[in-house]
Amino acid sequence: MIESYIIPLLIIISILLILALSLQLTLGYTGLVNLGHVGLMAIGAYASALLSLHGAPLWASTIIASFSSALVGYALMFPIHKLKGDYVALTTMGFSVIVYVILLNWRGLTRGPLGLVGIPRPFESDVAFLLFTCTMALFSFIVIRRIARSSFGTVLRAIRDDETAVRTAGKNTLKVKSCAFAVSGFFAGLAGGIYGQYFAYIDPSSFTFNLSIVFTAIAIIGGLASLKGTVYAAIVLVLLPEPLRFIGFSSSILGPAREMIYGVVLLLVLIYWPKGFLGEVKLG
Repeated sequence: MIESYIIPLLIIISILLILALSLQLTLGYTGLVNLGHVGLMAIGAYASALLSLHGAPLWASTIIASFSSALVGYALMFPIHKLKGDYVALTTMGFSVIVYVILLNWRGLTRGPLGLVGIPRPFESDVAFLLFTCTMALFSFIVIRRIARSSFGTVLRAIRDDETAVRTAGKNTLKVKSCAFAVSGFFAGLAGGIYGQYFAYIDPSSFTFNLSIVFTAIAIIGGLASLKGTVYAAIVLVLLPEPLRFIGFSSSILGPAREMIYGVVLLLVLIYWPKGFLGEVKLG
């Protein structure tokens, strides 16, 4: 009984952690307010699901889905590279809306609002799936940490702090930011593929702005450009609303209550703890 409650919870934490860690590359290290991350996740989820439904093995569907999101993430930077601040946020949000509309209306491929059902699960046991998901989360953490500590990560921080100075120093900021979006998209696609395989069903409503709020809140509350803080925040934010389950609230109340809790916590952190748990810089 306890295992059937704890294991799915840990799987969800791991998926959200991959999303929040990958978002740190664009939001935390590069300083780009990326609200289109859920769109990259959706692309990875649908690519992985469609490949799995056509008989592709786990490794193939996962890799292809991740690189599909990476490619789209790389291309996304080109139309927005001259934008700053709120304009980046609005444009990337528009991208996620476009992805949602395509998924909703391309019925021949995505089955529209009916979604994709019967996505093969690579593991029959939830324990095995948990080990796989935790391994992918650890892999994401290690790779993103190595990138952050590399010379490339130093350039990302420099772009965040003063992009004009970086261009003056002769760096191609468009190429650097595009690569950051590509790597971020790769891990978003990875998380999307895992998400679809775990629930064995996805539809466009699985990738709305509400989901984006959750992992964006994790990244901000954990602290911008802080990977350790992101891990702590993922655990805390997922577990924080869980006592509501035992009070007896219905699912129609539980969902909005979770979002309210995330919003209140995010607001309090921004007011009283603007760097989050372990952040390098303040938001904004």
